[in-house]
Amino acid sequence: MSKHSVEPPKFQLAFLMPKYWPTWLLIGFLYTLSWLPFGVQLWLGRRLGGLFYRIMNKRVRVARRNLELCYPDQSDAERERLIKENFRNTGIALFETGMAWWWPNWRVHRKVQVEGLELVTQALAEKKGVFVLLFHFLDLEVHARIVGKYHPAVGLYRPHNNALMEYLQTKGRSRSNRYLVRKKDIRGLLQALEDGELCGYLPDQDYGRNRSVFVPLFSVPDAATTTGTSIFANHPNAVTLISTCERLPGTQGYKIKFYEPAQAIPSGSDEEDARRVNQEVERAVATMPEMYMWMHRRFKTRPDASMPSYYDKMK
Repeated sequence: MSKHSVEPPKFQLAFLMPKYWPTWLLIGFLYTLSWLPFGVQLWLGRRLGGLFYRIMNKRVRVARRNLELCYPDQSDAERERLIKENFRNTGIALFETGMAWWWPNWRVHRKVQVEGLELVTQALAEKKGVFVLLFHFLDLEVHARIVGKYHPAVGLYRPHNNALMEYLQTKGRSRSNRYLVRKKDIRGLLQALEDGELCGYLPDQDYGRNRSVFVPLFSVPDAATTTGTSIFANHPNAVTLISTCERLPGTQGYKIKFYEPAQAIPSGSDEEDARRVNQEVERAVATMPEMYMWMHRRFKTRPDASMPSYYDKMK
């Protein structure tokens, strides 16, 4: 355990107070459902996601606007079909959180295929730190659990506002992984790479103007993109890889892939690294667009604060 690791929160008697009862009810319900057959959970998740599509109007509008920006040549009918499927997958993602946090290893193992693991094992055998770029697909919780099953990893972490959820979330996400580092603890993740750890990093959301450059993403010419990738990829002990998690048809489960970037990261330029990361996002999303987190305001930060928001035109 590193000195930079987050100290796992301890159970508090205060968690038994009435203010936390709704959280216990939700978590207890999710835990119980996690023991249902996999196919039943997928079916229930799709129905729940259909409900989300009908009631989460603001999120639907954000998803619609993101698709308009990213795929301007797509017809309205195609776009709406993709949004509906995306929300069905959002419902499944809630059940996947339960799978990731509570499934025993034997049950996870039955639902997993892995490609490219030799890239990870070779780098680790050479005492290198493996810097893995992950993207915000809806099965991210399952992705993290499966990666940890093959080799415990280190990840950046943002505390939950609900203290009970913070306790449960930390326990769930630490189940098969090494430790968590607070999201602003750059030195902590750099130290993990120095120590030859497998480290996950998510570079594909809008983290604001600080430490960002504005480069193309899909058809948007000026997406705020973090330069944090360059900080870690430039560590002399780091090997940069990409990893995706595909939900397979029917009840087959999941396929994890590790692969090298199409163009080397780092490139020697923060801006060029950001371009290459966004190109990798585009490649990954093209294989499973219905699984990407379209409901987040990915393009909220403009190069100049006086520029109109891309989201002013949401339908």
